[in-house]
Amino acid sequence: MTPEKNEQTPPVAPLDAATVMLIRETPSANPFEVLLMRRHARQSFMAKAFVYPGGQLDDADCHPDLAAVAGNMTGEEAKQSLNESDISHAKALGLFFTAVRETFEESGILLARTTSGRQLDFADKETRQRFARYRAMILQQEMTLRDLANKERLVFQLNDLQPYARWVTPEIEKKRFDTRFFLATMPPGQKPVHDSREMTETLWIEPEKALLKQKQGGMLLMPPTVKTLEEMANQSSLPDLSSHASSTTIQPIMPQVSAQGDSIVIKLPHDPEYTIAELKQPHRPDEMSRVVIQEGRFRALKYEEQ
Repeated sequence: MTPEKNEQTPPVAPLDAATVMLIRETPSANPFEVLLMRRHARQSFMAKAFVYPGGQLDDADCHPDLAAVAGNMTGEEAKQSLNESDISHAKALGLFFTAVRETFEESGILLARTTSGRQLDFADKETRQRFARYRAMILQQEMTLRDLANKERLVFQLNDLQPYARWVTPEIEKKRFDTRFFLATMPPGQKPVHDSREMTETLWIEPEKALLKQKQGGMLLMPPTVKTLEEMANQSSLPDLSSHASSTTIQPIMPQVSAQGDSIVIKLPHDPEYTIAELKQPHRPDEMSRVVIQEGRFRALKYEEQ
């Protein structure tokens, strides 16, 4: 990431994307764990970083036939929950389906139930192998979510995905995404397995421990991941986290990048020195508001800690 930018060149339009923060409770977790996956070193975007499973919206995610397997969610409800009145019903639902598809592709976790309401259970070897084949076929674009729903008589419970945040890649970057973050509880009867193509490691970790590893230099996390982990670490239970998400109005967050000496500073909209007027938010002194990059090391800071 570099702050230099040719003022004659307009910024690249961001691609729509979705990512899922999968949460689970365990007897040893305090208070819960989140699923992080490590991106392959060969990836052109965020190589080696630990991220949530997710990726780019595909045209097939917006196919009108998918509305029939969207559970009880309508396009209008999807728009309202995303707080995006300017997108179509098909695209709003498509972003939810992107979250489902990408999570299945990258982690093997399928956020769906049977038409009779039964949770999927991959404990049975034959079932596990069958869905692994479906996963590979979807990755190779030989099968769609609609095909999978028809074959296994599934409904994708989009209401199990709770919109949480929206992050937009800074304008200086050559590859940009407009990513919607969703919160979901890990379904029982399934186990995440990274795809070894885009992801090379799977990790369940408490948010506070992930932040500590990042601070000590043992884990590479991008600003959106740091910020959402910080917010999770401030909640004492899954219901509290869900309540926090419900009470927060989703607004686009586009970091602002600048150079300060030999460092790069990435400011978030609630940082007092953030200057993009239409995206600026009130200062929140108790929260991390910037990331400083120096000699390849990332440090997340509150404004007062600079």
